[in-house]
Amino acid sequence: MPPLLEVKNLSTHFHTDDGLIKAVDRISYDINEGETVGLVGESGCGKSVSALSILRLIPNPPGKIVEGEILFEGRDLVQLTEEEMCDYRGNKMAMIFQEPMNSLNPVKTIGWQISEPLEIHLGMSREEGLKKCVKLLTDVKIPEPAKRVNAYPHLFSGGMRQRTMIAMGLGCNPKLIIADEPTTALDVTTQAQLLELMKNLTRTYGTALIIITHNLGVVARYADRINVMYAGRIVEKGTAIDIFKNPKHPYTEGLMASVPRLDLDTKKKLVPIEGQPPDLLHIPSGCSFHPRCEYVFDRCRVETPELILLEKQHEAACWRNVK
Repeated sequence: MPPLLEVKNLSTHFHTDDGLIKAVDRISYDINEGETVGLVGESGCGKSVSALSILRLIPNPPGKIVEGEILFEGRDLVQLTEEEMCDYRGNKMAMIFQEPMNSLNPVKTIGWQISEPLEIHLGMSREEGLKKCVKLLTDVKIPEPAKRVNAYPHLFSGGMRQRTMIAMGLGCNPKLIIADEPTTALDVTTQAQLLELMKNLTRTYGTALIIITHNLGVVARYADRINVMYAGRIVEKGTAIDIFKNPKHPYTEGLMASVPRLDLDTKKKLVPIEGQPPDLLHIPSGCSFHPRCEYVFDRCRVETPELILLEKQHEAACWRNVK
């Protein structure tokens, strides 16, 4: 069976007054039905831009998809008209944005906002939409859902607003949900509750899930496969076990070394990755990670490594893996 989503050599660039920014540079990955895939990396590495590219939400100008294919159920989304693309957004695929307060309309009730896509895509009446809204709020464990449908976003806590976004995403039973930093700015207890909720709901609905995060603990627990991004490119990909047990890219190794682990000596100091992520206006030649890499040698400074298949699904873009 072919993957639900295939991203092939996708490049998204931004033309700014200061120069060209290659926010996403020839990335490729896929996701199967019902699978959870993690997309991890430091802030500014291109995670969110790659997700917005899938939904064709890149503002043009200054941004533009300049290369590649985004195959959803075999159909290239890049080639669709805006009208055709509207049938996919919120219907066949949905996105849970990073900050729900910026995504929810402050002057519309929660019920109105959740029922709107149901009316547009499923042809429901307002009354039917509100009934479905109550069920969705019940599914995401918001108390007193029949009353909450008439509430406004400012009356909800941060966790409840994020649950509302999840309910909105699940409304039309999409085949794919993209969650962009879904637990940012929430306390750890609420984070855990929301992530468990999302995982259980995707199992119930059979929905594929892309989790975008810089939190390795999240992907360790919930992702089946992981893609590690750096400076607009995927530098390592594999199963969660591959990435955590046997990282093959120095950047991935650095991420692992900077995270506290309960199974290791608690007195051992964490080792941060030296330096800063590169300025995308001035990406270093060769491997973009080489200025921060402890294993760097001459070839790293002049030649850009491509992903190399190491074993089964495990790939890494590092010259150390070339024999």
